[in-house]
Amino acid sequence: MTALTSIKSLRAAGGIILCMLASVAAGIEPALTLPEPRRDSAFALERALSERRSVREFRDTPLRFEELGQLLWAAQGEVTRSGHRTAPSAGALYPLELFIVAGNVQNLAAGVYRYQPSLHGLAPLAKGDRRMQLVEAAWGQRWLAQAPAILFIAAVERRTTAKYGTRGVRYVHLEAGHAAQNVLLQAVALGLGATVLGAFSDTEVKAAAALRDDEQPLYLIPVGRPR
Repeated sequence: MTALTSIKSLRAAGGIILCMLASVAAGIEPALTLPEPRRDSAFALERALSERRSVREFRDTPLRFEELGQLLWAAQGEVTRSGHRTAPSAGALYPLELFIVAGNVQNLAAGVYRYQPSLHGLAPLAKGDRRMQLVEAAWGQRWLAQAPAILFIAAVERRTTAKYGTRGVRYVHLEAGHAAQNVLLQAVALGLGATVLGAFSDTEVKAAAALRDDEQPLYLIPVGRPR
């Protein structure tokens, strides 16, 4: 194990411990393990590219727990023992943080969760259905609340700018696009619909999702079964 890998492992472990401590302090459950992600299927990548559409109308049916896990893995799941992920990252610094606002997901209480790539698990952050808070944060786009779950991508830019300076901000935004496209294509392969949304109040999203001060929201990705 290299020194850099060791440092990354320690940072990841520290983040996991902080999430667990915050969960205990808030009186919510410890981290949840997601089902093992599928790494192969008969659904062609070319078909996913061809069929991808922006979906803004969803049926009132729950998202399955294993579908949620697959979507999260597609965005930021680890694919090597050294911690490389499904989306490329400048310098392998991984500034992105992935969250889920769950409202209607099978076997998952409504609430806000942080995805933990190294564990393929969820760390609970807040209880209760907060989809309407995201509607308000997105300036009244009520269709968001139809989605059984809303993924969103945030970034800790200093992880990248510490090495690359101000240009690192561009790298972070590029990386968010890579991760979001992974989610959209995976959704198609699962028979789901999704879209990306950038029109929202950063401050209100951070409040609704219990983000830390250094976590900047970049994308909302509502997902569900198309109406």
